[in-house]
Amino acid sequence: MTLHDFYVIRLFAISFFSAIFSFFLARFLIPFLVKIKFWKKRAREETLTGERAEVFFQLHSQREVSVPRGGGLIIWFSVTIIIFLFFFLSFLPSSWWLHKANFLSRSQTWLPLFALIVGSVVGLIDDIVNVFLVDKKGGLSFRSKFFIVFLIGLVGGLWLYYKLGWSKINIPLIFNFPQGTSFDLGVFYIPLFILVMLACWSGGVVDGLDGLAGGIFASIFAALSVISFFEGKLDLASFSAALVGTLFSFLWFNIPPAKFYMGETGVLGLSATMATIAFLTDSVAVLPIIAFPMVLEVGTIILQLLSKKIRKKKIWLSTPIHNHLEAIGWKSYQITMRFWVLSVICAILGVAIKLMTLR
Repeated sequence: MTLHDFYVIRLFAISFFSAIFSFFLARFLIPFLVKIKFWKKRAREETLTGERAEVFFQLHSQREVSVPRGGGLIIWFSVTIIIFLFFFLSFLPSSWWLHKANFLSRSQTWLPLFALIVGSVVGLIDDIVNVFLVDKKGGLSFRSKFFIVFLIGLVGGLWLYYKLGWSKINIPLIFNFPQGTSFDLGVFYIPLFILVMLACWSGGVVDGLDGLAGGIFASIFAALSVISFFEGKLDLASFSAALVGTLFSFLWFNIPPAKFYMGETGVLGLSATMATIAFLTDSVAVLPIIAFPMVLEVGTIILQLLSKKIRKKKIWLSTPIHNHLEAIGWKSYQITMRFWVLSVICAILGVAIKLMTLR
């Protein structure tokens, strides 16, 4: 068996092991979340602008106060346990394959692991506030979460620019087809990292229907894993594959009718990790394609707000767009499955464009 073959096997083995571990973890987590009644005690009634969210309340009020949040715990907890498990196993004597199985590395996985853990812990705090402090509307304030995501982005940008010496961004298909052109941003690489981090966080609105967020995130991280592998960033590819495995287990319990919701502890951590891996693989330019369903969701919210501000009327019955589709009669599972299809197509397209730059 060649070393290349070993790394291919490692990729799938880590994903499989992550899926199995998180599956059994979920079997313990779900009863615990139900026991402590880890769900909202009051459904969201207001929009971002303070108006009453009539359509959303009619569609989701019952499920919002009966299905536990915090399902994202199995994702980041499993990946954290597994990456450190393989790290410690690599110190066993006479174990070449265990040494090579370790995928914790300073240049590739320290930063995304930091983003995953910090983002997820902050998200968990937000979920706890949302669930148990009934008088505190919406968990942590928007300003608090914005500031924390900003700090994660600042740390990531500083790490890549000063520690790793990165400052270039490749734009595929521009000027030099198909490889594209690289632009040296210098110190402006740092604010770009922060901006992308905030943009990915805003895409967390996809966590609105059973199975929706899990399927979209799985497609995105599968795409990033493929890109990482072909770029020779094998530890990062394994890290992304571990996330895919845990997301599949999450989906097992999150498909309609959901046993739990991802919650901010999943969405915030995964969003921060997605942005980080996009920079580590120089895939920022194709990330809007790979994550197009998230772009679509956020885009409809922005357009709705602008329309109400300028035209004094709404474009859609409710935003993000999956709420509008549900309001006009689409079944929730139809929306979820069609978004999955769209997500897979966009992920494949984004990977294809990115791989052309590696020729």
